[in-house]
Amino acid sequence: MDLKSRIEAVLFVTGRAVDLKEIAKILDEDELKVEDAMLSLIVDYSSRGGALEIDDENGYILQVKDEYMDIVEKLCPVDISNAVLKTLTVIALKEPIRQSELKELRGSNAYEHVQELLDKGLISRKKDKNGRSYNLKTTPKFTEYFKIKGNFEELSKLESKRLSELLELKQ
Repeated sequence: MDLKSRIEAVLFVTGRAVDLKEIAKILDEDELKVEDAMLSLIVDYSSRGGALEIDDENGYILQVKDEYMDIVEKLCPVDISNAVLKTLTVIALKEPIRQSELKELRGSNAYEHVQELLDKGLISRKKDKNGRSYNLKTTPKFTEYFKIKGNFEELSKLESKRLSELLELKQ
């Protein structure tokens, strides 16, 4: 088996950045041989003009080039941390919600969460009437991602009402 092909298999299967030492250990090969084969493999990928590349910033990783990420995002789910998901839930249940109100409910990290959600296309942001804050709303990508059918605004109103009733019962 060709060393470059074996390295390619390691990069494909790990799905994360790996250093030369780790690759050499996995393949039971000399580190210098692995380095030479890796450089040759990087040249192969860059010269063929495909959608994949080997990035070597923090170790070596086989990845999709930036210009093809729109395709990947359509096919693969978006990773969302629990904290960001909680912020998205508040936005979805109270939409449209002012960003300043969201900050009061979720804390100062809400600004970072909003930026991440904007980058992922799950929410939109528009200046409010007085120009001091933003109004936040979910986008069609949000309903598509969470496979929500029907009128989400109506569902949101029903859920908010139900949540309010539950809170009143606890008091």
